[in-house]
Amino acid sequence: MIRTLALAALAIALTAPAARAQATAPGSSPVNDQLFAEAAAVQGVTEVTMSELGLQMANDPELKKFSQDMVAEHNRMNQELTTLAARKRIALPRTIDPRAQFCVQSLRGTPREKFDHCYAKAQLTAHMESLAAFEAEAERGQDADLRALAARAVPKIKEHLHRIKPIAQKFEKENHEGSEKGGK
Repeated sequence: MIRTLALAALAIALTAPAARAQATAPGSSPVNDQLFAEAAAVQGVTEVTMSELGLQMANDPELKKFSQDMVAEHNRMNQELTTLAARKRIALPRTIDPRAQFCVQSLRGTPREKFDHCYAKAQLTAHMESLAAFEAEAERGQDADLRALAARAVPKIKEHLHRIKPIAQKFEKENHEGSEKGGK
């Protein structure tokens, strides 16, 4: 249980750069386009890294398929962002940050029987944070091209959330039921 909570906290921490791309209050001020691009790049590389781990370690076929799709789709989105950033002369980070590295390392050390639950929760959290950042850029970004890129990505991120949410809920329910049976 403690490990699950720690991994959930790590998933939130790994998405902190994307969350920092948002302004503090919706509609109050524009977002920093360069900061958004940098945060989106880190999040994109992190997503591919986590999804590759999911391909290797997930037991659930639905979660493996999700991971496979995330690798392909986030690689495409990362390439689109990289191309646009190069045109805008925005230097993007190419690696994940230390928090994300720690999260991936923690997931890698999770026992196989608990991996699917922790991984699905991390994916859910990461996509929720990404959606918030991309919506903020789409609504309040100053650069028309970055705003358009974010707007095109929002439906895809929503679809990813729509796919991962029931999977994460299934594992959460199974974990909760297993805890109740074990505690009686």
